[in-house]
Amino acid sequence: MNILALDTSMGACGAAVLTADGGIIAREERMARGHAEALLPMVAEVMAEAGLDFAKLDLIAATLGPGSFTGVRIAIAAARGLALVSGTKLWGTDSLTVMAKAALTSGAVETGAKPFGVAVDARAGMIYFGLYTNDGGKLDGPVLVTAGDAVASLPEGVAVVVGSGAEAVAAAARQRGRKVQAMLPELEPSAVALAMLARDAGETLPSLRPLYLRPPDARPQASAAVARC
Repeated sequence: MNILALDTSMGACGAAVLTADGGIIAREERMARGHAEALLPMVAEVMAEAGLDFAKLDLIAATLGPGSFTGVRIAIAAARGLALVSGTKLWGTDSLTVMAKAALTSGAVETGAKPFGVAVDARAGMIYFGLYTNDGGKLDGPVLVTAGDAVASLPEGVAVVVGSGAEAVAAAARQRGRKVQAMLPELEPSAVALAMLARDAGETLPSLRPLYLRPPDARPQASAAVARC
């Protein structure tokens, strides 16, 4: 199966091709903004290096969020557009599940160990949180909670949390007399991890929709509203 995977959901931009023979070609770059301009050139590069045209793709995958309100939409829109013109099927999953897969693939979180958490700083004292088995299976989440609420939901066996919100969870755990190790604070969703998940999923989705757990920060100015007649 030839899979193109796209991620722009958080602080990185990436495109990866997983070929039918198991080869992986990827372009991934950390960036705070500019995902829209960077993504399609990355797609062109990985497709050219893989020697594939879009008609030979079996699946196009994208991360669905949570994450940046605009960023989440970029990969989804690109995946939809490319699938429409190539007739390729779609698949997607949430950003935290992709991060869990990336953490396991990196070897920083050991397979065969106890369940672990993924926590992402969502600002304003909140985190995006999910709980995963030692092989990346989802147990809970993603949810938008405080670090304290995340600790309260942790089973006793969970001792590791990864991601930019992990230290907040570890600090909240210490206040409750629990020991939780914070790891991989720079962890981001990975197009490579997404491609692996898409391959193993054995399913497709009829469409891709953004997963938002909080409203956008930008809101219309009340003073600029036009009065209705």
